[in-house]
Amino acid sequence: MSGARERLAAEQAALLRALLAGGQPPAGFDEIALQVEADALLAKRRRVVAQLAPEVADKLEERYRPLFDEYARAHPRTVGSRAREDAAAFREWLIAGGHVAEPQRRWWRRT
Repeated sequence: MSGARERLAAEQAALLRALLAGGQPPAGFDEIALQVEADALLAKRRRVVAQLAPEVADKLEERYRPLFDEYARAHPRTVGSRAREDAAAFREWLIAGGHVAEPQRRWWRRT
């Protein structure tokens, strides 16, 4: 890879970190505009997960937003990951962190 391509790749990675993972804005970018865009992307991700796992959002009530934002900043989406995988990972993160109890399995017996 050429030096110019490596620099471009590093700059793109820094921009993605700023937008998706709470990283510092790269030089030459408007910090306020980047923060507005980062907030919009986070809100979209939060909304999608709430639509896919409404029982989680309902159970958490007012704690949903701050907990999801904490999770999302620490766990940016990876290339090729699906929204359902993100919702499942959030649920597991909540359980592992003690924010919600692990769901109990019900065993049904036919009579």
